Amino acid sequence: MNKGLKVLLIVLGVVVRLGAFLIKGLNHVVSKHENVAAAWAQVENQLQRRNDLIPNLISTVKGYMVHEREVLTEITKLRSRWSAAKTTGEKIEAAQGMTGALGRLLLVVERYPDLKANQNFLTLQAQLEGTENRIAVERMRYNNAVRDFNRFIRTIGGSIVARLRGLSKSEVYFEAEEAAREVPRVSFE
Repeated sequence: MNKGLKVLLIVLGVVVRLGAFLIKGLNHVVSKHENVAAAWAQVENQLQRRNDLIPNLISTVKGYMVHEREVLTEITKLRSRWSAAKTTGEKIEAAQGMTGALGRLLLVVERYPDLKANQNFLTLQAQLEGTENRIAVERMRYNNAVRDFNRFIRTIGGSIVARLRGLSKSEVYFEAEEAAREVPRVSFE
């Protein structure tokens, strides 16, 4: 074989390998981006489940809590705000507000012993608690997918293929509200 043919085969081999690496990278970044979208869809699924439970919970509680309209009104507004949210950030903000409002609702319920003994309320409360646990799990999975995607596109090869696919840093993390960082005051007075 002559020398020119050997060089041509080597160059061709390098080009094929680089092409394969690029294709693999392009597919990998899309896969990671889709993982973020799928994880967010699961968060939304659980948030929707919570929103579907809320009208039943409010209906059960309304008869007992004539004086607690403020909390019920806030929950209704937050539920509507979540339904109307367009971006992930808006949905996260509305969901965080709902978490706080539901916590206040459950504290108010403590004032109504008859309500706490009502079987419909107890069932709805258990479903809501289970849903809150599911939301926490799905938020963790979403944050892990966001972290994984963002970490990948910060690598040299990842940033190149992300730019080629038109992808940039992923959605925002689902973080706790400022109020959640405060230690709750417990009093047995």
